Amino acid sequence: MVRTQCSAENKTNQGVREVKSPRCREFSSPSPFYDSTNVFTAARNTGLLTTDDMAAAGALPAEKQESCAGRGDGGSPGAAARDRPVCLIVLGMAGSGKTTFVQRLTAYLHSVKAPPYVINLDPAVHEVPFPANIDIRDTVNYKEVMKQYGLGPNGGIVTSLNLFATRFDQVMHFLEKKQQNHRYVLIDTPGQIEVFTWSASGTIITETLASSFPCVVIYVMDTSRSVSPVTFMSNMLYACSILYKTKLPFIVAMNKTDIIDHSFAVEWMQDFEVFQDALNQETSYVSNLTRSMSLVLDEFYAHLRVVGVSAVTGSGLDQLFVQVEDAANEYEREYRPEYERLRKQLAEAQNSKQQEQLERLRKDLGAVDMATTAPTEAADTPSSSDLIMSRGNPDDSEEDEDSDTDDIDHTATEESKEVDAFGNFLKERKEVVQLRNRKCALPDDP
Repeated sequence: MVRTQCSAENKTNQGVREVKSPRCREFSSPSPFYDSTNVFTAARNTGLLTTDDMAAAGALPAEKQESCAGRGDGGSPGAAARDRPVCLIVLGMAGSGKTTFVQRLTAYLHSVKAPPYVINLDPAVHEVPFPANIDIRDTVNYKEVMKQYGLGPNGGIVTSLNLFATRFDQVMHFLEKKQQNHRYVLIDTPGQIEVFTWSASGTIITETLASSFPCVVIYVMDTSRSVSPVTFMSNMLYACSILYKTKLPFIVAMNKTDIIDHSFAVEWMQDFEVFQDALNQETSYVSNLTRSMSLVLDEFYAHLRVVGVSAVTGSGLDQLFVQVEDAANEYEREYRPEYERLRKQLAEAQNSKQQEQLERLRKDLGAVDMATTAPTEAADTPSSSDLIMSRGNPDDSEEDEDSDTDDIDHTATEESKEVDAFGNFLKERKEVVQLRNRKCALPDDP
C-alpha cells in the first residue's frame, strides 16, 4: 500500500476524509479517485456483494435504490427502528482479535442487509481487512509523526490520536449526515488498549460519541489465553476498570470460542466455589490476591453481559446483537438522561459565567460619572461602546452635529495655545527682571 509521505501536521490540517463507498480488501489499494459504481458492480458479479448491499452503499442509480429500498431491511438485527445508530466501540488487549472481530461484524451486518458505518482508529495498522468509511491513516501519517516528534511506537499512536481528536468534529458531522442510512457504527481502536482507554484523546472521542449517539463498549477477551484463573482475573479487572472509566453499557465478548469453549469462564463468574477450586491449584503468591479480588467482583459479575463469539467462524453473533439491543435500550433508559443532565448543567454554568462577566462590565462602567450625560430628545441612547470610545464632553448639547469645526486639528490647536502661553510667561518674567535691575541701579546714580 503506497501512501503519500507528508508533514504530519499539514496532513491533519487537511481535515478528515470520508470514503462514501468503501471497498473490500479484495480490490486494488485505496485511492481517492475511483468509480464506486464500477467497483461495486464488479463485487456483485463476483458474488461478494448483492444488489441490496450496493443499494445500501449508494452504488446504484436512484431508481434502483428506490426499488431495493421498498423491500425493507429483511432480517436486520434489532426489530425496533431507531432514529440514531448505535456506536459499538470495540476494545481489547493486543492479540485478542479486535480487528478480525470487526471484520466479522461487518460481514455479518452486510449479510443481514444492514451495512454498518465503519471507523478505523488504529494509525499503526498496515492494512484493514474491512471496508472503512473513515480511516485515521487518511488524516494522520503515523510514521511521519514518529519521525517529526522523535517518538516510539506507543507515543506515535497517542500523538496520532491526539491530532485526529482535534478534527473529530468533522467525524461527528459525517455521522449526523449518514445517521438515517446506518443502524450501527463500528469503531476499531488501536491494538494497545491503554493508548485509547487512558489517553485524553480516547476520552474525548468516547464522550463526544456518547453525547450524541447510543454507545456500547464491547470488550474483546481472548478466551484461549484466560484458562488460568490469574489471567482470567486480570482480564476481568481490566474490564471492570474500563466500565467505570467509560460509564457506558458494557459487553464482554469472549472471542476464539472455536479454539476453546467459554463455558468454564461463565461458570467461574457465576459460581465462586468453582473459581476457588481452580485457584487452589495455583501455587503462586498472586493466587491469594486473586482470591480476594474475586469476592470484590461479585457485584460486577451480576450485571455483566457476557457472550461467547468466534471472529473466525462467526458463531455467537446472533446472541451478541441481542445483547447489543438490550445495552442500547439501557443507554436510552439510564445513560441518556445522565448525559442530558450534564449537558444542561454545562449550559447553566456557561450562562452563569456570562452573567458574571456582564455584571463585572456593568460595575466597571458604573465607575464612570454618568450623571452629566443628558442626551437630547432627538439623540439615541448611547451604547456601552459609545461611552467608552467617545472623546470630549458628551453632555455638550449646544454643539451642532454638522459643525464647521469638525475638520479642525484639535491637537495642533492645543499645542499652539501652549506655545503662546509659554511665550507670555517668558515675556512677563523678562519685564519683572528688568524692573528689578532698574531699581537696584538707582542708588548708584549721582
